[in-house]
Order: sequence, then structure tokens, then C-alpha cells
Amino acid sequence: MGEKIILGHGSGGRMTRELVQNIFCKHLGNTGPESMDDGAVLPIEGGKLVFTTDSYVVSPLEFPGGNIGTLAVCGTVNDLAVMGAKPRWLSLGVILEAGLEISVLERIVKSIAEKAREADVKMVCGDTKVVEKGKGDGIFINTSGIGILEYPPKPGAIVSGDKIIVTGNIGDHGMALLTMRKGFPLKSDLKSDCAPLNHMLAAVCAEIEVKWMRDATRGGVATVLNELTEDKKYGVLLQENDLPVSDAVRGVSELLGLDPLYSANEGKAVLVVSENEAENAIHCLKKSDYGENARIIGSVTADYPGKLVLNTEMGTLRTLGILASDPLPRIC
Repeated sequence: MGEKIILGHGSGGRMTRELVQNIFCKHLGNTGPESMDDGAVLPIEGGKLVFTTDSYVVSPLEFPGGNIGTLAVCGTVNDLAVMGAKPRWLSLGVILEAGLEISVLERIVKSIAEKAREADVKMVCGDTKVVEKGKGDGIFINTSGIGILEYPPKPGAIVSGDKIIVTGNIGDHGMALLTMRKGFPLKSDLKSDCAPLNHMLAAVCAEIEVKWMRDATRGGVATVLNELTEDKKYGVLLQENDLPVSDAVRGVSELLGLDPLYSANEGKAVLVVSENEAENAIHCLKKSDYGENARIIGSVTADYPGKLVLNTEMGTLRTLGILASDPLPRIC
């Protein structure tokens, strides 16, 4: 794991997992999280809650399609939603760096309020700290969220033949930030896909048994599907021809030699449903603006246990491993 923290430890891939398991889980023991899920399920009288927390250090603070405030709300809401919870309450912790323009802060807070209203969640508590100039990076945000568990996924019911669904075009957020941060002179409509998915996912779960859900943020679709197949008796076979990728993302990916499957998303979820309910799931997703490009992209299979395999456009098979280190740190 090395002797010092490097940016790769924040990639959401293998290095992040090793850091959490070898340091945090090792010492927290029974006081730590019981799983690597996006939230913890907490029993209460008459039901269950889901509790999650996340921190946001994106650079730049504002980008096409959103800003750090948009990310903070959408990311936490989506973490609750893919656990099968109805998001209800969020906290807001803000660390400000001296020198940050008040106008920038106000735009960010307005975005937080707008997305909270869209997701129908309330900001119920918060905290603000200020550090010296040069000791931060404008603003860092932490949001914790609590939701009521309504549609718990059933990963234990996954069987060969189940279908893998992604709720829309992949790679938008990562590629939008990459081109902006690096200053590539590209003429395209690339923008982040930041969106709260809770209403769309709840509508699907009310109609169909969803066996597994994840929002494909850091590490992208390939990384979350590697988490699905890890140490399992089944694998996943993806069809490259079925992957929904915009022309802009495809062009940038080919130009830079990057794979959209590993690019971050902030408004896309990956679902596993039974084969006979897959088309109904797609129909339900397409009723939402956030699901208009939903697509079946592959299947659960017994042929490649523990692995994620891509059937390429050339008709060859390629194993997709978990992301080792993100080529673009601080994307969320």
C-alpha cells in the first residue's frame, strides 16, 4: 500500500479499497462499518433507516452541469437511493478557505438549495469552519444523509441470466471535468450529469424487484460491477455495442485513450433485475428525464465466475479489472 497517502488512494478503486480495509476496518473493528455498501442500515422501532456520509473536494469548484454543491446533494441522495431508501434529511458541513469569493459561495449554496428541493430532502443541521488562505482549496463540503428503507435490494437472489441495466449515458462527469481542468480546446456539449436519482429509482423499485443497485461514481460502471462480481460464483458479461455513450464522450475517450466504463458519473445508476422484468424496468426508467437513455448492457453469467468481461465490438472478449488508480483525481 506504500508508506504515504497519494492521490490514487482517493480513486474509488483498488487503492481506496485497500486503504479502507487495511487501515480503517483493521483498527475500527466492531465499531466500524459492517460492509462496503453506500450506507448503513439501522434498525429502529417500526422500520429501518439508512445512514450515509460523503465528502466533496472536486476541482474546479464550478463546472459545466453543476458545482461542488450540486455534487454534495446529488451524491448523498443517490447513495441513499441505491440502498433502497427514501432520502429525507441531510446535514451540511462546510470548510471554507479565507479568500473565497462570497459570490462563489452564494452560487454554491443556491445550488444546494435547488437540488435539495428537487430531491425533496431537508437540510436539518450543519457546521461551518474557516481555514487560512493556502490551507484549503476554496471550499470542501461534507454531507451526511438519512433515509427510510423502503425497497431493500436483494443481492442474494441474483442468478445467471439476470440483466444489467445502466440508467443513461456513461462517462459524462469524468470527461467533462477532464476537458475543463486540462483546458482542451474542444467544441462539444460535454457537461456533468449531476442529478438526484431518488424519485426515478423509487418508481422502478415500486414496480419491479431490483436485486442490486449502485451509483457509478468514482471508478465508473466497470468498478462497481467488479464489486458486484468479486468473490462470487457468477460473473457479468457486458456487450460493448449496447453501452450508451454520447458522441462527445466517445470522441474525447478515443482521443485520449481512456475508457468510458471507468469514467465517473454523478447521475447514473447500475441495476440488476431478472430477465423477464428487464424491459419493464427500462420502460419505467424512460418515464424520467434522467432515464431517457437507459439501456440493458449485459447479463449475469455462470461462465466467468468472479469476473467482469466485455464482449467487444470486434467480437473478442476482454476482462475488465477494478480500477487501480484514477487518472483524474478530485472529480467529486
